[in-house]
Amino acid sequence: MTQILKDCLYYGVSRAGELPFVQARFAARAAIILLHEIQRDCQAELMTGTSVSFLEYILDWLQREGWSIVSLDECLERLARNDQSSRYAVLTFDDGYRDNVSVALPILERHNAPFMMYVPTGAPTRSMQSWWLGLRKLFLSKDTVAIDALGRQFHCPDTRSKTSALAEVTRWVHQDYRRSAMLAPTFKQNGISLVALNDAYFLDERELGLLARHPLASFGGHTTSHAALATLDEPSARAELANNRAYLENLLQRSVRHVAYPYGGPRACDVREEHLACEVGFQTAVTTRQGQLREHKMNHFALPRIGFSSRSGFTARMSGIMEAVQAL
Repeated sequence: MTQILKDCLYYGVSRAGELPFVQARFAARAAIILLHEIQRDCQAELMTGTSVSFLEYILDWLQREGWSIVSLDECLERLARNDQSSRYAVLTFDDGYRDNVSVALPILERHNAPFMMYVPTGAPTRSMQSWWLGLRKLFLSKDTVAIDALGRQFHCPDTRSKTSALAEVTRWVHQDYRRSAMLAPTFKQNGISLVALNDAYFLDERELGLLARHPLASFGGHTTSHAALATLDEPSARAELANNRAYLENLLQRSVRHVAYPYGGPRACDVREEHLACEVGFQTAVTTRQGQLREHKMNHFALPRIGFSSRSGFTARMSGIMEAVQAL
């Protein structure tokens, strides 16, 4: 389905989802919202993040529609005691991007909105193989891009064609996460340093330590290297989870009880990863699987989140009607 058709579907469903009886019928008691970068200029970053205006829209919509923005701990506690005084939204930011503080934090403060940041060890230590940043840099810096591992050459002289080409290569990697390692020669040939990109885009250890003092901030694990855990053998997957938790607890001097699986879809995590997350001491784990939190069938080690790329997509997901339509 093309993005235009998806947007049309989301728009129609979202308008239906605005009706009070629809929300009363389909919306769940709580939802976890998935965010990454909050960008001042999304076009300059090839539409890879959420705009400032979109974040403002999300927060305004939630408060206007009667959703309380709470921490993950508070959300789960209220669900456990069947508190039906309102609906609950949890804001989560994956990877520890620097713009979560420089751009998003002042907005979150104005709305008094708590948030969870899931941090992989390799982001602040600058060791992460952030292939998605490498690809973005590659397409931003060149009008003709050869991806040898894919056997494709892209001619992309403008922002629109660069955005489309980047999306195509990204989808190719998401089909098999082991393909990300195949991009290393391309990055080397084009003089792209992932260490430098990590330094530019992610918070460092000092900045994370300062953020840990903020009353709105909570922290969760996101593995050591941001690996797709399902592609690793069991000892390696366990170490990714356990070592990341130990690192963050030592760095932040606080208990780290929650984790987000990198990528989070069925190719990246499954039942084995749920057991491992529990074994190493986490109390919850979130995925990128679409859905709200429904008390009667909630697996604390495979919690769904709400992801979106448009306002209509967001409202359709939050109303619950999108899940209902997909279940037909």
